[in-house]
Amino acid sequence: MRATARYRRAQRALQALGLFDTLGAYTPVLAGTFPLGIDIPGSDLDIICEARDLAAFERTVIRAFGAQPGFRIARETIRGVESVIASFEYAGFPIEIFGQPRPVSEQNAVRHLRIEARLLAIGGRAARRAIRALKRAGLKTEPAFARYFRLKGNPYEALLELERLSEADLVNVRPPAGSR
Repeated sequence: MRATARYRRAQRALQALGLFDTLGAYTPVLAGTFPLGIDIPGSDLDIICEARDLAAFERTVIRAFGAQPGFRIARETIRGVESVIASFEYAGFPIEIFGQPRPVSEQNAVRHLRIEARLLAIGGRAARRAIRALKRAGLKTEPAFARYFRLKGNPYEALLELERLSEADLVNVRPPAGSR
């Protein structure tokens, strides 16, 4: 997939902010809609981090980004895991920084990113267009994927269930007829 102009602007903004350098010790990964090429106006830049010491992570984030417009930071317990979530605006992009004391590869946002990329590779342009349309209609990313690919149950869990499927089995996860 070629990077869109908007994605390139987002990358330049993150670079100018020094975000990946500042958070380098926390193994930051850009997840969400931008790397998938399904961002829409207002999509945020989701930065996922491994933060074994949440207090130190919080201090780093506040020190580096606390003066940014709309800065907020909070601790939340998500699926039994204490997490730090910070958000702010920079260069016209909403940015969310998420830290948990687990490797980024095991965090749900990165796991969703991997399976969503696999589904888009199978679904092609039609899937990308349809999911963007569902997002513009107000759905979050995971519910949009679940609706398009007709996944049952909780969209966040349903996507994670697809991780274990081989590519051959994943091809059988079908979007509505005529949408390919």
